[in-house]
Amino acid sequence: MKAKRDETNTDLQRGFEPLRTIFAVLILLLGFAAAARAETGFGTIKATARDGQPFELVALASEIHYQIGGLVAEAGIRQRFSNSSSEWVEVQYLLPLPEGAAVHDMTLRVGERVIVGEIREKEQARSEYVEAAASGKRAALVESDRANLFRTAVSNIAPGETIEIEVRWWQQIAYRDDRFALTLPLTYTPRHVAKAGAGADKQAAAANSVSPATTHDDLHSAVAPRVAVSIDLDPGLPLRRVESPSHALKVTRSGTRYAIALADGSVSADRDFVLEWAPVLGAAPASAVLTETVDGETYAMVMMLPDSQLANPLPRELILVIDTSGSMEGESIKQARAALDLALVSLRPGDRFNVIQFNSVTEALFPDAVAMTPADVALAREWVAGLRANGGTEMLDALRTALRGTPPAGHVRQVVFATDGAVDDAAGLYELIDRDLGQSRLFPIGIGSAPNAQFIERAATSGRGSSVVIRGAGEVGERMRELFAKLDRPALRDLALSWPGVADSYPQRLPDLYAGEPLVVVARLSNLHGTLEARAANKATTWSKSLPLDHAASMPGIARLWAQRKIESLEQSIDRGANPEDVRDQVLRLAIEHHLISAYTSLIAVEQAPARDSAEDLASRRIANGLPAGSLAYAATATSAPLLELVGLILLLMAALLAWAARRRATPFLPV
Repeated sequence: MKAKRDETNTDLQRGFEPLRTIFAVLILLLGFAAAARAETGFGTIKATARDGQPFELVALASEIHYQIGGLVAEAGIRQRFSNSSSEWVEVQYLLPLPEGAAVHDMTLRVGERVIVGEIREKEQARSEYVEAAASGKRAALVESDRANLFRTAVSNIAPGETIEIEVRWWQQIAYRDDRFALTLPLTYTPRHVAKAGAGADKQAAAANSVSPATTHDDLHSAVAPRVAVSIDLDPGLPLRRVESPSHALKVTRSGTRYAIALADGSVSADRDFVLEWAPVLGAAPASAVLTETVDGETYAMVMMLPDSQLANPLPRELILVIDTSGSMEGESIKQARAALDLALVSLRPGDRFNVIQFNSVTEALFPDAVAMTPADVALAREWVAGLRANGGTEMLDALRTALRGTPPAGHVRQVVFATDGAVDDAAGLYELIDRDLGQSRLFPIGIGSAPNAQFIERAATSGRGSSVVIRGAGEVGERMRELFAKLDRPALRDLALSWPGVADSYPQRLPDLYAGEPLVVVARLSNLHGTLEARAANKATTWSKSLPLDHAASMPGIARLWAQRKIESLEQSIDRGANPEDVRDQVLRLAIEHHLISAYTSLIAVEQAPARDSAEDLASRRIANGLPAGSLAYAATATSAPLLELVGLILLLMAALLAWAARRRATPFLPV
């Protein structure tokens, strides 16, 4: 009997051998993933010396400077890459820039030598860069990777050498709720790649199909470098306050101008930098016209702030949507829950509501919106308080559920969704909004220290709503009060402009306007003399305003901002069925004419004389971005998708083998 038992145990041991092997492989893979995350920090590539001490291979230092005049700002970032290794290196870095930034210039500095970047067709720029890198020439490339993300690459940095690149851009200053605001992303939230069938970014796919050089993988580290920010502010009107809700500042005033710097000189690049300034009471502008003439063409930026004469509140159907994906883990999910709780307690008798949460799946509290009752509100508040963050960011099904059907007669549907916007590909979302919006209106709440501002703003624009951003727990109350002020009153709708002469203006689809929000348009004009007429009409109110254009103030940067808005409009038209090749041709002409980076153009700078002997090896390094402050989702989001898929497959195999082993144990091998 003992021999029989030994045979049986041997059989079981043999049966478990594959399982032991798989466990070992799994441990190795998970160890590899953890090591990959640990070895690379933001701004620094690290290695381990023979004595076991880590040291920096390539370090990145950044300085950002702004020149702000009224509604327009020009900015530049200087990035110094220092190579302390013993080998020649090429480095790549994913550079986040503000939403709508018109990137127009780049220089490469090597010692006293300065190489000015040129705009090239994207394929040509990549080819020139690859050839220069292979031949030992120092070169720099800046190209559009995704919305608001630009890939910078620098080749042939010698051992012990520091190379500097400077990237310059123009951006529009935001004005709403009686304050101006500048937002500068210093990092970004890792993007979730949507599941198949959720919609593809056709424009990006067309632009990036020529080369694998641009990848959509996110590399983040909890270790962030220091970055310095300085600003020269000429507001053009008296101010009652200058402050930052994100960072401590040192502000020096000289007459009507302000010199602004970070109080500590530099900060960790782990959150958005936000600067706000508010005019003294009664000095806030009701309108403004800025112009620039370039190559005989006249360009204008116009701001018009409507009166507070908005329609009376209507009963609403409030659909609250909350992002509970893994990227929201940490402070973000707490802020989102607090925001939705305030929205729930703001409900009034006669309102209807529902709550929807989404991560990898979508779940609604009620099958359909229900009439507001104290009991249902209490149930919803309890449900929201219990939500936790995990899984992917599959927003499409959630928005489809929120926009489904029509609200009852006499009700206005308002869809409020709280998210960090960590979606890699939003084309399918925009298509859904354009198709199914109807009479609904979308109000995105950007959550976290580094939300996807481009997605938040475009979702609000496409959804004919308004947006707020909550970057910290202390902002929840104030920002939600701002949102409620807009939710409580229907906006000015059906806006139209009548220009003197011929005008090519953007946005082409004018947004609805809510309390405290101006209408801002950029245009290329055939005639700057005359009056711009604006009007809006709906069932509740009629509004009109006239604005003379003859006495406009001159401001540089308007032409490039106009070109950037037209490029964005053209690129977005692909999502609405425009021919990609026609769009590409138009964008190419416009981007080259105005010297701008686009989906089809890049900036390239190449030093003519080789610095590295082509026989010497060139090591390629990627520099990670900083993990947004307050986020706990790095370990879950930083592992590459292929590795996760492999681990998942191994787990499935383990489950199958465990089931097989269980059946073997159930087989009567042992004698009775």
